[in-house]
Amino acid sequence: MAIPNYTYLKMKMSGPNGVIIIGTSFQCAYECKVECCDHTTAIIAFGELVTIRKEVTQEAPDPKRSTRSFEPAEGSKEVLIDTSSPEGKVVRIGTMLFSK
Repeated sequence: MAIPNYTYLKMKMSGPNGVIIIGTSFQCAYECKVECCDHTTAIIAFGELVTIRKEVTQEAPDPKRSTRSFEPAEGSKEVLIDTSSPEGKVVRIGTMLFSK
């Protein structure tokens, strides 16, 4: 069991012949803190990378597939923009919108 004292940058722990006191400097404490933060950031980034890799498909896109074919999403409907226009232009809107 060790007891850190951040005010004086000392750590005390029991030893075979009494209390062992370990001291450090503010510079060393700062460097350890920066290293700890960098290590934590790397661990979090690695975890996010693993999650992203699971979500991304590993398949290559098919070059023969036509990019011009558009398939409307489920839950959408066509609404006429201008009823008096002879062109009959329509727009697709979602039918699953929230009330807000």
